[in-house]
Amino acid sequence: LVMKRLTSLLVTLLVPAFMLAGVVASPAMAQDKAKAAPAAKAEKGKPTQKLLFENDKVRVTEVTYKPGDESDRVARPARVVRTLKGGTTLMRTNPDGKTQNTEYKTIGEVKYFDADAPAFKLKNVGKSDLVIMVVNLKEPKK
Repeated sequence: LVMKRLTSLLVTLLVPAFMLAGVVASPAMAQDKAKAAPAAKAEKGKPTQKLLFENDKVRVTEVTYKPGDESDRVARPARVVRTLKGGTTLMRTNPDGKTQNTEYKTIGEVKYFDADAPAFKLKNVGKSDLVIMVVNLKEPKK
């Protein structure tokens, strides 16, 4: 009888304590998520990049170009690009000012691009978002 009362007293005290701990921990976890969220935001007018995977051979990112978004002028390694959401055109602007358009129409379309030595910009000149998965091939370490 005494054992039953002790067990019931213990349960009566522990259950509310665990519930209170869960309530206190939830806002703390939400604050951690809120702190991490701005890191994924892109600058206005710039494409958004999300790192999906990286090792010593490849770097895989998901890149979203909203209409009018323009990338920085950078040289790019050899890469494979797969369209996740298409229906738009990217305009490539070379350092000499020449432009070239590449259409991304079909979801699932795959394109290969060789490494580009001259740095260039890309701009979404279409009217819809473009979401692509880019697999950058890394040079073997010597």
